[in-house]
Amino acid sequence: MALDQYKEEEKEEGMSFLDHLEALRWHLLRSVSAVLILTVIAFLAKSIVFGVIILGPSKVDFITYRLFCDLGNYLGVAALCIEELPFTLQSREMTSQFSMHMTSSLVVGFIVAFPYLFWEVWRFISPGLYDQEKNAAQGAVFFVSFLFFLGAAFGYFVLAPMSINFLSNYQLDPTIINEFDISSYISTLTMLVLASAIMFQLPVVVYFLSKSGLVTAAMLRSYRRHAIVVILIISAVITPPDVISQILIAMPILMLYEAGVQIAKRLEKQKAVKRAADDLEEEENA
Repeated sequence: MALDQYKEEEKEEGMSFLDHLEALRWHLLRSVSAVLILTVIAFLAKSIVFGVIILGPSKVDFITYRLFCDLGNYLGVAALCIEELPFTLQSREMTSQFSMHMTSSLVVGFIVAFPYLFWEVWRFISPGLYDQEKNAAQGAVFFVSFLFFLGAAFGYFVLAPMSINFLSNYQLDPTIINEFDISSYISTLTMLVLASAIMFQLPVVVYFLSKSGLVTAAMLRSYRRHAIVVILIISAVITPPDVISQILIAMPILMLYEAGVQIAKRLEKQKAVKRAADDLEEEENA
């Protein structure tokens, strides 16, 4: 926002710089309170959060493994049935279980509270936007939250179980037993879920960049090969060191990139139609 407009709105609204800081403080306070409340609820619901959600992908009766087994039975491919996850979870430090309980509850609280957090952020920045920018960002809270949960669900139900299955079955030698520390298991699961949730925001990023004129559909198409390389590198960084996990997260991101190309193309058509209508109106007025 331009400085002159900021000063003008500041006069109209009667808000000084300190008033804006005070507003920001309350937005942050409400956001933190929401996360803390949900964190406490998750902490108290230990049997559900840990026994069902967090430890779910470590059990052979997890829904993803059962669906793959049903698919394998239908196709006649017995290899798709996962009958065993050859690893055990251990806690090798005295404070490990309690600290992981606290950390996991905080992550769950953040994920559940994300729509409210983004809504608070939007409430703070929206008064400083132009009317045109507000119109362009209509539905931002819904779409950002939807893509966030969609990415988190993909990371939890697809990426995490496939990664856990691969890593638990990977052995350098049959004499080596897989005994994973609980902190390693939870940190891997958290990284996969949050990384997927963040990466699924790609269409939103492309939308705003295209709306501001920083990227075009032609530009996205011309840099498609470069984007594929970057996506593969990012997938290798945010996933465990196995090819399957990298491919699993790279494929939907590539699809989202192509969706971004179509979004940019549609916005360019809308701009062209609006520009033609404005030119026609000017000619009629002249």
